Amino acid sequence: MSKEKLTNVTSSLINLSPIVLFVYNRPEHTKRTVESLLRNTLAGKSSLFIFSDGAKNDKDSKNVEEVRNYIRTIKSFDRIEIIEREKNIGLANSVISGVIEVIQSFGKVIVLEDDMISSPYFLKYMNEVLNYFKDDQRIFSVTGYTFPIKIPENYKHPLYLSPRSSSWGWGTWKNRWEKADWEIKDFQSFINNKSRVESFNKGGDDLTRMLKNSISGRVDSWSVKWTYTHFLNYAYCVYPVKSRIKNIGTDKSGVHTSRTNKFDVELEIDDVELSGMNDLQPNQEILLNFRKFFRRNILNSVIQKLTN
Repeated sequence: MSKEKLTNVTSSLINLSPIVLFVYNRPEHTKRTVESLLRNTLAGKSSLFIFSDGAKNDKDSKNVEEVRNYIRTIKSFDRIEIIEREKNIGLANSVISGVIEVIQSFGKVIVLEDDMISSPYFLKYMNEVLNYFKDDQRIFSVTGYTFPIKIPENYKHPLYLSPRSSSWGWGTWKNRWEKADWEIKDFQSFINNKSRVESFNKGGDDLTRMLKNSISGRVDSWSVKWTYTHFLNYAYCVYPVKSRIKNIGTDKSGVHTSRTNKFDVELEIDDVELSGMNDLQPNQEILLNFRKFFRRNILNSVIQKLTN
């Protein structure tokens, strides 16, 4: 099915979170992403919505069409709907509008881009965490990926909190997503307040720089604005201690990354009991290690494209 607008969703499909997949011009990455999703225990019971952005130029047209030819062959999900954009609207607009379209009907979403390898229990983990934290207004998003940071040996929870949201295998709810101000209307008052800038950068020293570049149009990014939404609402993203997502786009195939192995993680392939979440609170040692990971000397190879 190929169209610009979603069809109506019946109430019988709203139990599990829908999967929203954004694709563009990477056929091999897309295949690997979908194949790993199909190995998930809940794939056959899940709805999959695929948003395919239009080609930016003639150079990209061949690969965009190859991706579209492939996604039209996908089977084995409970429901598959493909939305093909006639024109290129860019990654940020594609994600923002696509999530809005789906979340209006389902109230929650699981979001992937075309370079994510998931564990067989990724969907189970995401649905469990989304259901568990749905009424906890401290939590604005959840993710299946964790950065390779040091976790204290005495930390016993399977999850931890960070003020920085994730764009790699993540999920959220309608009543949080609709709080985002994608224009960042208060940017001038924010950037002139050193204490607020310092507070925002607790999620990583690169955040303010990325926010500036996103607002100026130098970077086509939605994710830093989503992190800013967390900041404005004193909210957190829930991360797993053991990653259920592995990013394969750090091979220079993506728009915003250079080749690097800084984000490589070992993929958790077993089903892990998620317990002990009742008293989940920010852990200061983890937050410190999280921020250290994003210090500029580590990020130089990754954000070079963003700052040139």
